[in-house]
Amino acid sequence: MSDDYQLETLALRAGTHRSQFNEHSEALYLTSSFVFENAAQAAARFAGNEPGNIYSRFTNPTVTAFQERLAALEGAEACVATASGMSAILACVMGLLKSGDHIIASHSIFGATVQLFANIFSRFGLETTFVSATDVNAWQAAVKPNTKILFLETPSNPLTEISDIAALGRVAKKAGAWLVVDNCFCTPVLQRPLEFGADIIIHSATKYLDGQGRVLGGAVLGKHDVIMEGVFGFLRTAGPTLSAFNAWVLLKGLETLKIRMDAHSANALELARWLEQQPAIEKVYYPGLPSHPQHRLALQQQKTGGGIVSFTVKGGKQAAWRVVDATRMISITANLGDVKSTITHPASTTHGRISQEARDAAGVVDGLLRIAVGLEALQDIKADVERGLKSV
Repeated sequence: MSDDYQLETLALRAGTHRSQFNEHSEALYLTSSFVFENAAQAAARFAGNEPGNIYSRFTNPTVTAFQERLAALEGAEACVATASGMSAILACVMGLLKSGDHIIASHSIFGATVQLFANIFSRFGLETTFVSATDVNAWQAAVKPNTKILFLETPSNPLTEISDIAALGRVAKKAGAWLVVDNCFCTPVLQRPLEFGADIIIHSATKYLDGQGRVLGGAVLGKHDVIMEGVFGFLRTAGPTLSAFNAWVLLKGLETLKIRMDAHSANALELARWLEQQPAIEKVYYPGLPSHPQHRLALQQQKTGGGIVSFTVKGGKQAAWRVVDATRMISITANLGDVKSTITHPASTTHGRISQEARDAAGVVDGLLRIAVGLEALQDIKADVERGLKSV
């Protein structure tokens, strides 16, 4: 589609390729393989000399539609879809790096990502240095001759720390490395990292891109040569594949992404303001609040503060668990990005498998709670949280 279309239109129309039946909704192609007209065409497709579908591990029309639509939304040249957000990170790193390469990563990333970098990649000769998400000088100081990737989440999980994408993009460019930004919390509706100097975007499509907690999915986006020559080659061979059915569900999720993100953000901002007034709460973390340490930077990079609110309850783990257990409506689950509000205690769930030292570095204290604010009536969300806060 033309670049002249607005994001709302691209979310509905980009990536549409109608079949001979001229369907209006995107077709769902549940097939493992595709038939060739003759032996010569089969050989040409496998050799890459002729475009077309071969095998659904790495080519499927429904998955292609999702990839093209998400690429249009992010302003990226290419997108490779994967089975989950974690497999997107795996495909990115394994597709682009080799043994002996060095990664710089933020302390403030998802717990499973810490495990992947520190424990799994290290077995294959990849070294990772963890630094502060917000200290650009620390990133610069960590650069080595073999540094190939700078990896971060902004906003971070769960403290919503905001990293300066433009400044870190300059650090990466000077080092000859790729700046990889996980854009899961914002989505392209609220933030487009490539416009600020990022090279690669990671998505857990499981979250806001789906928006209703239905399926798993992931994506890696960036320039065509980087994505298709590096990441796609790994996916084709190793197979962390997004299923056609999940791609079809995600396409439906993208259609409502703009109105959902606006509504999530509006509810989250009002909840964060209310939480700041509650005596049982020590600190509230939300980029849309003036009290947030990187509030001004958030205003420059993001359209709104997003849908995630984290806060520290006075009284540590015991008090935090009482707040969780007192909820009657909000779902107690570690997932986020759902239209239904969710609450979790990061220190014992999403970050429970990393070391205490790593949790301390990321600021994941025992009293911290994270709410992914959904689309229920705001007064009902407040009432459910207030029930627990009264017990504290």
